[in-house]
Amino acid sequence: QVQLVESGGGSVQSGGSLTLSCEASIDHYEEACMAWFRQFPGMEREGVAAINNGLSTKYLDSVKGRFTISRDNFKKTMSLQMKNLQPDDTATYYCATRPRCWAPASLRASDFTYWGPGTQVTVSS
Repeated sequence: QVQLVESGGGSVQSGGSLTLSCEASIDHYEEACMAWFRQFPGMEREGVAAINNGLSTKYLDSVKGRFTISRDNFKKTMSLQMKNLQPDDTATYYCATRPRCWAPASLRASDFTYWGPGTQVTVSS
């Protein structure tokens, strides 16, 4: 049974920082592709940052230079360091995984199998 749990969401002012974490209960975590997605009310989920098992990363254009994705295979965790947050970053953020994945880092929701329940990030102006 694969389980993902996000933490670290909260409320910050514009220009502030937050770090999201995802704890994964998954066998062979080091072989999994991982990603962060976010969802605005009434919208489809969009990929924000992804990291594959070779540590290749991919970012949504609007977060490049502000967000950094990383993973710790020993602890089975993934993080998203977010800096210079803007009100447009306000959303529910989700951790996603595709086990036994040897594909390039992907921001497509259809490429992922398991999802966490999400954590809310609110940025006020």
